[in-house]
Amino acid sequence: MRDISPSCDPGRPRNMKTTLLKSEDYTRSPWKNGGGIFTDIADAHRAGSPTKDWDSLLWRFASTPIVAPGPFSYMPGIDRLQMVVGGRGLVLKAPGREFDEREPFTTVRFTGELEIVTELEAGPVEVVNLMARRGAAEIELLALREPGDRPLSAGTHLVYAVSGNCSIRLNSEEFAVPHGSTLKVELTEPSRLALVSGLGVLGSIQLVG
Repeated sequence: MRDISPSCDPGRPRNMKTTLLKSEDYTRSPWKNGGGIFTDIADAHRAGSPTKDWDSLLWRFASTPIVAPGPFSYMPGIDRLQMVVGGRGLVLKAPGREFDEREPFTTVRFTGELEIVTELEAGPVEVVNLMARRGAAEIELLALREPGDRPLSAGTHLVYAVSGNCSIRLNSEEFAVPHGSTLKVELTEPSRLALVSGLGVLGSIQLVG
């Protein structure tokens, strides 16, 4: 099993770069509406932007607790994916519809323009968010819960060890991801990923703009 270093391994195929993002290095930032705090795991901003803020954001992968019912931030031009990874019973209420996250590890997709208010039917929850600027990136978010092989497209992929340690295999190479840490995988060509053990959340980003 590979001992992952924070830099590109010269012995690794040129089409793949892996970086271990350690939980102690994550940053914190307020929600756009000030109602809570994100744990920022990874993000990307427009090249040349003088400041890294919501206006320059291309994509962001983050976790956050939701401890009380309340409104979501208004984020025009942002597409959002969300998944409960701790607790259960979360429902997102929007005009004329709802997004059901009562069961953990269920992905919901919505736009940042929607007026959403949360309902907590069974107490506080922890969620993972993957957001992207519409037209700049395409995103996917799914749970890795059972061993199995899946294709990965060229792009950036984030494997977050959400509950204990997890191990994955990229092509024929195995990686251990400690609890709370994230393996960032940057691919210039398609590859394959398999969960070997544990539980993970996979966020995938393809820049298109």
